[in-house]
Amino acid sequence: MVQHAMWRVYEAQAKQQRAAAMWLPSIQAGMNYHRHDGNYQAIDGSIVDISNNSLQAGLGAGAIAAGTTTRPGLVAQFHLADAIFLPKAADRMVAARQHGEWIVKNQALLNVAIAYLDLLDAYQDESLILASVDRLQELSKITQDYAQVGKGLVSDAQRMSTEMSLAETRALGIKEKKLSASARLARFMSLSSVQVLVPEDERALPLDLVDMSMTEQEDIQLALCQRPEYGEAKEQLASVEALLEREKSAPYVPNLQVGYSTGRFGGGLGSSFGNWGGRYDIDALMTWELRNLGVGEQAARDERKSQVRQAMLSMQVLYDQIVQQVTEARAQVSVRREQIDTCEQAVESANDSYEKNLERIRQGQGLPIECLQSAQALEACERAYLKAISDYNRAQMQLLWARGWAYSNVH
Repeated sequence: MVQHAMWRVYEAQAKQQRAAAMWLPSIQAGMNYHRHDGNYQAIDGSIVDISNNSLQAGLGAGAIAAGTTTRPGLVAQFHLADAIFLPKAADRMVAARQHGEWIVKNQALLNVAIAYLDLLDAYQDESLILASVDRLQELSKITQDYAQVGKGLVSDAQRMSTEMSLAETRALGIKEKKLSASARLARFMSLSSVQVLVPEDERALPLDLVDMSMTEQEDIQLALCQRPEYGEAKEQLASVEALLEREKSAPYVPNLQVGYSTGRFGGGLGSSFGNWGGRYDIDALMTWELRNLGVGEQAARDERKSQVRQAMLSMQVLYDQIVQQVTEARAQVSVRREQIDTCEQAVESANDSYEKNLERIRQGQGLPIECLQSAQALEACERAYLKAISDYNRAQMQLLWARGWAYSNVH
């Protein structure tokens, strides 16, 4: 996608160069042969029977008798309104495509960042579940020992074994999650999906990447200045406005055509050639045009006005989207930061409860099955804490993207 966006920039730059070169003449070199046999009207109006031929070669082609060279050697032909306004429109479109390139780059960077966080989340989620499996294995063994000596129920041992199997099943599900996250990250990085990627970080930690000291309105204004989407929309609007100005001025400025030709020209009666010599033709034409009795002019202006209005409405829609994205991302960052603190306290409480219950069971006070609920609660709290951290980090990435973060780092 990034390569595609880059080539769109190159395409716009080529159109810009073509518009800027409109003033420059084109070169046409060649030759033409003319033969006439039969009736011919002379200058005085009389009809005469003649046979002649002529040959021209050089810069330009199409000269016959006293007529000018129909295809000039050097020719510049353009509408003056095109030469004035099309380069302006092309300049704006190049700027729009450059913004568009950064739109794709920003999205690609966001995709990679989120995919890496998903991969890290999957690996740590697996380690949490494996730790839970270890705890359940210990409880299952104690429960079986109690059942064998008659201090506990066989059904309790079976229940504990079932819970351990369910935890192992969850661990297998996380294996699928890891492989999926690896393949997704590899795709976003244009790597082979066969290669299994492993996160560099050992565990997910809360990242403090965004400055939340700005007000929401300041954040929105920053996003409007930095988001390439908004820059692209403004440049596209400026481009169609230049095209509208072209249509407004078109009836008042002329079409221009300037031609110059030179070469060798000769011929004679019948099939004979002679009288070879240099020939030079210079032509300059200037015409004003009112398309379709003015109806075509009005239609062209109305078309451009419609395009300008569409561009303005698109900017308004984009403005609303940016405001929504910034507002939502800020809310997510704030709320998920609080969730981390809450989940962290829950993990500490659940771990303390599990350790105390386990110690009580080891001392022969109560049945091992009584510790199952605290083990389940500990796993649930640890996974909720991990989710809170991952969601918080994703929200920060989303807010950085909503602000136009990659674009601002370069510009």
